[in-house]
Parts: sequence; structure tokens; C-alpha cells
Amino acid sequence: MSSPFRVEVLGAAHDRTVFACGVEALDQYLVSQVTQDIRRRVSACYVAVEAASGRVAGYYTLAAGGVPLNDLASDLIRRLPRYPSVPVARIGRLAVDRSFQGRQLGAALLADAALRAARSEVAVHALVVDAKDDAAAAFYRRHGFEPFGGQSRQLIVPLARFKAG
Repeated sequence: MSSPFRVEVLGAAHDRTVFACGVEALDQYLVSQVTQDIRRRVSACYVAVEAASGRVAGYYTLAAGGVPLNDLASDLIRRLPRYPSVPVARIGRLAVDRSFQGRQLGAALLADAALRAARSEVAVHALVVDAKDDAAAAFYRRHGFEPFGGQSRQLIVPLARFKAG
């Protein structure tokens, strides 16, 4: 049995105009800002497309980054070299269209982001996200992310832990 969704790089053929996740900033980003960020090479965007209709059901953005080693909990840095920063992949945005919510698509997009980061030819130790609100932070915590840097909505998960969980 095939999956009802496929995840692919955002392209010109994807119709983004009808996407509505319920958070205006996330909807507008997909419609009007994401292509500029891609063109400037500050972010990559991946979309979940419903196989039957070709409709964009969800998306996430991913970018390279670093976090100060001193901001991480001791259990996270135990086996890391003592470089000033740790290489990470940052999830900038993750959203699922209202029509597709409640189908575990957000979790599937998160897993796809972790897999892409782990397969990257650029070294990446963890995924990082700045959760937009408490509900988003709770979503990421359910998937193994932990707060760091003294901010309750700044969250991290080592890729090894994500793959194991």
C-alpha cells in the first residue's frame, strides 16, 4: 500500500495559495516569503503533497545553524568535543493544512526533517526549533525535544535520540 502523501522540495508547480493551517503567519510565509528565502539560500522548504490530489498538505523549512555548547544540558554534551558551538539543523517553520490535521502528518514531517538532517553531507548533531507557542512546544516535546539555553520554547533533540525514539 502506498502512502497518501509524498514529501518533496517545494517547487514552482506547487499551488500554495489555498494552504491554510490556521496560523496566519505560517500561511503567509508559504505564500509570499518562502521562495525569497530559498533563493537567498537561507532556508530550504519541503512540502507534503497529497498523492491523490497533488494538494500541499503541509510543509517545513530547514536551515543549517549552530548553538553555543554552553547552552546545552550536560547530558547532551557529554560525548561532544568542546568546540564553542554544536552544528544543528534548524526547523524554522512546520505547518499542516487544516484539512489534513489530526492525521499525524506533523509527526511525519518532523521525521522527514530528522532523516534529511541525518543524511546531510554537512555534519549535523541535532535538530533545533523555536516553538511559536505553547501548543507547538508541547508537540515538539512529545517527539523528544527538550528546552535549552534558558528558553522554554527553544528546543533541541539530538538526531541519535530522535532516530532511536
